[in-house]
Amino acid sequence: MARILIAEDEPDMAMGLRDNLQFEGFEVLEATDGAQAIEVAKTQRPDLILLDIMMPKVDGFEVCRQVREAGFNVPIIMLTARSQEVDIVRGLEMGADDYMTKPFSVRELLARIKVALRHAGAKPSASRVLRVGDAEIDLIKGKVVRGDKTFNLGYFEVELLKILTDRAEEPVPRNDLLDKIWGLDAFPTNRTVDNHIVSLRRKIEPDPKNPQHIVTVHTIGYKFVP
Repeated sequence: MARILIAEDEPDMAMGLRDNLQFEGFEVLEATDGAQAIEVAKTQRPDLILLDIMMPKVDGFEVCRQVREAGFNVPIIMLTARSQEVDIVRGLEMGADDYMTKPFSVRELLARIKVALRHAGAKPSASRVLRVGDAEIDLIKGKVVRGDKTFNLGYFEVELLKILTDRAEEPVPRNDLLDKIWGLDAFPTNRTVDNHIVSLRRKIEPDPKNPQHIVTVHTIGYKFVP
């Protein structure tokens, strides 16, 4: 069974997460501050990380950045009491795959964990590199190189790109993206897609506020323009 690192400094929250994950059969690792989370992630190699943003010593954003820079590509689900979109998108930009805003349903969290682990365990397809404007995107490595900058892509961002590019120029409804990527049993919402799209645009588009390649189709969803 998969090993999950809980990086959470609030004892009651950590205990509740640990009990529920162990009940589901997961092996649990724990860290109570950001520095410890980085060390445990690098040495114990968990299969998934639940990462609180507001951590002592090193915050969750920096933990995510350092873990990704070390080449550690397991799913990271950020846990945050902040509901502002800017914080959610910042986490995705740092390389997080998904997020949950406290307070959250344990059932929903477990569903998200299972979806993330399923994507992480999927067998990679043949090498696939896209050229989008001045960005080179490696969908297998989950990397975007644009100029002198390199960005990490989360699992769900990669899946979004695969669907949008496979259906280039075709409007793809949000509900199609939600169902095919997250699955309806993971309780996703339209904002789940929208926040991942905002993060993708910041990594791919030269001017994210005026996107040329990942375009909003009013009342429907999104389409990819090569």
